[in-house]
Amino acid sequence: MATETSTHHSSGAPPEEAGEAPGVPDPVLSEIAVALFHIRRVWGKPDLMKRIRAQTSGGPGGRPLQLSNLMVVHAVAALTVECTGKGEVTVGAVAERLEIDPSTASRLVGHAIDAGLVSRRPSPNDARRANLGLTDAGRRVKQVAERFRRAYLAELMTEWTPDERAVFARLLSRFADAVAQSPPMDLDGVDKIFEEAAAD
Repeated sequence: MATETSTHHSSGAPPEEAGEAPGVPDPVLSEIAVALFHIRRVWGKPDLMKRIRAQTSGGPGGRPLQLSNLMVVHAVAALTVECTGKGEVTVGAVAERLEIDPSTASRLVGHAIDAGLVSRRPSPNDARRANLGLTDAGRRVKQVAERFRRAYLAELMTEWTPDERAVFARLLSRFADAVAQSPPMDLDGVDKIFEEAAAD
């Protein structure tokens, strides 16, 4: 419990402002933290990637599909829809979408191109930029990934009523928006956890 309390304090918000009495962990927040930890462990397992690989063709040279490839595919697909008639899908846009630095985005996009999932065409507006798009293989990977994700969620929520699903979707979206506005922790936050644990 001490670790969870320290994690919460690392955000800089006093316990009283978060509805938590000083030194007394909120059991609801603790339960949420544990649930999120378990979700992260489950979703971090390679099963999904194995299933997607089994139903999609490999890239040039038989390169295996990587999670980073999937991230880039979804980012390029979403940006393509958003930019229709408005502009181009650039590496910089992918960086913003994935919330990573441009150099990392350039490397990941390069890997996705090498895997045959993303195409790169010269920009007609700026020769220094590339206009990105999905290849047929990239669209196939996106479709398979989305199908597996929907099937997995449907299986998990078989016993849920339509109202429960709707409420959960609304609250989870609200929570995700809050997380996007305030990332959970940086390296300084991790250091504070160990500092406070050592001081106890």
